[in-house]
Amino acid sequence: MSVQLWTYVLVGITFALYIGIAIWSRAGSTKEFYVAGGGVSPLANGMATAADWMSAASFISMAGIISFAGYDGAVYLMGWTGGYVLLALLLAPYLRKFGKFTVPDFIGERYYSKTARIVAVICALIVSFTYVAGQMRGVGIVFSRFLEVDINTGVIIGMVIVLFYAVLGGMKGITYTQVAQYCVLIFAFMVPAIFISIQMTGNPIPQLGMGGTIADGSYLLDKLDGLSTELGFAEYTNGSKSLVDVFAITCALMVGTAGLPHVIVRFFTVKRVKDARKSAGLALLFIAILYTTAPAVAVFARTNLIETVSGKEYASMPEWFKNWETTGLIGHDDKNGDGKIQYVANPEINELKVDRDIMVLANPEIANLPAWVIALVAAGGLAAALSTAAGLLLVISSSVSHDLIKNVFNPDLSEKGELWAARLSAVGAVCIAGYFGINPPGFVAAVVALAFGLAAASFFPAIILGIFYKKMNSKGAITGMVVGISLMLFYMLKFKFGIFDGGKAAVSGLKDSWWFGISPEGFGTIAMVVNFVVALLVNKFTEEPPEDVQDIVENIRIPSGAGEAVSH
Repeated sequence: MSVQLWTYVLVGITFALYIGIAIWSRAGSTKEFYVAGGGVSPLANGMATAADWMSAASFISMAGIISFAGYDGAVYLMGWTGGYVLLALLLAPYLRKFGKFTVPDFIGERYYSKTARIVAVICALIVSFTYVAGQMRGVGIVFSRFLEVDINTGVIIGMVIVLFYAVLGGMKGITYTQVAQYCVLIFAFMVPAIFISIQMTGNPIPQLGMGGTIADGSYLLDKLDGLSTELGFAEYTNGSKSLVDVFAITCALMVGTAGLPHVIVRFFTVKRVKDARKSAGLALLFIAILYTTAPAVAVFARTNLIETVSGKEYASMPEWFKNWETTGLIGHDDKNGDGKIQYVANPEINELKVDRDIMVLANPEIANLPAWVIALVAAGGLAAALSTAAGLLLVISSSVSHDLIKNVFNPDLSEKGELWAARLSAVGAVCIAGYFGINPPGFVAAVVALAFGLAAASFFPAIILGIFYKKMNSKGAITGMVVGISLMLFYMLKFKFGIFDGGKAAVSGLKDSWWFGISPEGFGTIAMVVNFVVALLVNKFTEEPPEDVQDIVENIRIPSGAGEAVSH
């Protein structure tokens, strides 16, 4: 069968599975809609959390970034993995013990303020919409190549699928769908990686194959370093980013992870605090399978791309090149008219344009793997994008229905009315997410990295201080969140999109103008520090929180069963 036919079969089967699960697990109450009834097992929740966490940025873009940035791309690997550890150990158990459905719910109750809740909702919406834009673009890219429809049509198809199981099943439907999606995406990522590792190095373990030897006896990484320098690029294994920027990006991704509302809410879906800890540990294990493989996939893809394309006749390009060319994500401009593809670092001479987001998806085709493997990667990319998109859309809908409509504007709203409000909010969120997918502000991982910066700048300080500093008051937390996210938005719009300087920053990057030499992806670290400072300063000169709030904070930090342990 052809790649397209295999894709229709595998994508059709997986979509039917997702829809079937959504119908089987449809939500009948707000508790089922928001937190799956609170009765999910640690194993299922671990797999669902891993799927929720491993978005299109992890599946499609991370290896793509590493394949082009080399050593510098490792900041995404360190930041996202370290961030999950931070979330699992430092925040998840305490938030689960506090017992609220959403991050704005926690902030509203902990800081005893409707204003704090509203500010948290606004922050959650900004973070979630920035993040979901990357997911919808990932869906569009997969559909545009493998089902041969344009990216916009692909985004619309993805919207319809997500809408169906997110609106019908809520968190209950999303949880069990994400278990299936984890199985699909991890199988789809690992199978081609194993195939290509055997093909290039003879080693079936990609993590070892990356550092192994190839047919001529040389090391694969040494060969890639040589290929890169021949074309004028930096050595693949050497970094060019400044130490300050590497630290800032890694830190922003880590603390941004710990403030991501769609991941935090997963720890409310289990019965006990102990189960939250178990599911966090299992999720880390499931995530590590993909994250330790991504650098190997990046090395394989980069080596294959250079050897297949650079200096070769355009007319003799293999079928995969022509297939991807129709999507506009790879292209050739014959500047010197010699009929060959000049792929070099010098932009004045370079004739090849490659979108980083295609590297994982095109890798099995470049390596000439069987059609079913190529189609499997398409199904995996869709599973990764759709699983995270669904989690984000639930955060958006619950923020609007539960935190705004129910807790601010209409406290007397019935449970049935709140459930309808949640579903209508999800419909609106899907439509807005689709717009961002059709008009994306950049490639998937760049957009997602900015979402982490926004989460770091807004939520992380408020959550940390809310758990570990009982005298933190509402005025300090609110001021810190407003200042932090405003500063991050300003920096992002100025240096990523050139809003405040006529587009110059968006065109040139203006690295020389970056504050402290820190890129927009890393500026969340600075905005987070400013948030902490402002919050603590305002807190110092305003009244302490009520005694009952301080007692609650003391209580959530006491481990369950601590009293029994002392008595023995």
